[in-house]
This record gives sequence, structure tokens and C-alpha cells, in this order.
Amino acid sequence: MPPAKKSAPAAKKVAPPAKAAAPQKSAAPAKTAAVAPKKSAAAIKKAAPAKAVPQVTVTLKQFAAELAATHDLSKKLAEAILGDLVTLATAQLKNGNKIRLTGLGILQVRAREARMGRNPATGEAIQIAASRKIAFRPAKELKEAV
Repeated sequence: MPPAKKSAPAAKKVAPPAKAAAPQKSAAPAKTAAVAPKKSAAAIKKAAPAKAVPQVTVTLKQFAAELAATHDLSKKLAEAILGDLVTLATAQLKNGNKIRLTGLGILQVRAREARMGRNPATGEAIQIAASRKIAFRPAKELKEAV
């Protein structure tokens, strides 16, 4: 029993007194505490991956410039060709046709049925109307490349 009595007082000495901690908090400026609220560990973990990998957006003009350089075309002609490709694809999808781009994938229009949803702000049930959406199914070669 004597060893147990010695360990109990030692534990009390390790713990900091509550009175000593209070003056340290009041010594810090009030503005710093209000400006920098503490974030939870989960919020920090979620935010880190989003900043680690910046996404680059490639435009049709950039595609056209690369095509023009590799195929001895003018940039203006390459932009016109890609613009016409987009126009033709839009017209075919409006008609309900599928577009198969070998090596890239398939674009098609799918019908979405009407359904019940919920307003996240109020929790009220709402009716969502039927609509059409464009679906893309990547080709096997694209999946393997990425």
C-alpha cells in the first residue's frame, strides 16, 4: 500500500491548477480570439485535399490551338471546326440520338422522371418536375488511360 499512496500525490502535482489557467487566457488579446475561431479536426482534414490538387480547365480555344499546331491549320480554322463539332453534337442530342466518340465515350440523353424532393432550408416536401439530362459513359480506353 505505501507505493499507492505515493503515486496519488504525484498525480495531483502533474495536473495544472484551474486558477493558474484562467489568467493566461485573459492575457491574450480579445481580437485574436474573435478573428480566428478554432476549427474541428474533421473540417481541417476535408479542406486539405481540395487545396492540394488544383484543377486546370482546358477551353475549346486551347484545344484548337494545339490542333492547329499539330496539323498545319490556322487557329481560326481549328476553332471553327471545333465550334461546328459542338453545334452538331447539340443538334443530335436534341433529336435524342446517341453520339459515340471512339476512344472517348458515349453521350446520350436520358429522361428523368418526376419525383418528390425536400427543400433543405425548410424541410418542406416539393415536387420536382420530369426533365432530360445528358449522360456520358466513358470508353474503356479512356478509363484505362486515366
